[in-house]
Amino acid sequence: EVQLVESGGGLVQAGGSLRLSCAASGFTFDDYAIGWFRQAPGKEREGVSCISSSDGSTNYADSVKGRFTISRDNAKNTVYLQMNSLKPEDTAVYYCNAYGGWPPQESWGQGTQVTVSS
Repeated sequence: EVQLVESGGGLVQAGGSLRLSCAASGFTFDDYAIGWFRQAPGKEREGVSCISSSDGSTNYADSVKGRFTISRDNAKNTVYLQMNSLKPEDTAVYYCNAYGGWPPQESWGQGTQVTVSS
């Protein structure tokens, strides 16, 4: 069974930092790209960052470039999202997504709440 479990969310003041973790199990982790998405109240889910399965290349939403860093540890089947200089507009539920394999499959975690106070 594919399982993604996010952790590391919480309440932080503006300018602070958090590190989210996405622990994966039930599939060949190395074969999957991993992405972080977020959804704020009343808004659609949006992509935040992703990291490839092959060469570890990364992408970021313009709104988080220079502040967030995604990384993966294939030995631990875990992806991290280091979030620095947090802003109130970063407040959202953050979800981990895995996509890959053949035939391609996609899975989502249950989400972790991040709240940034001003």
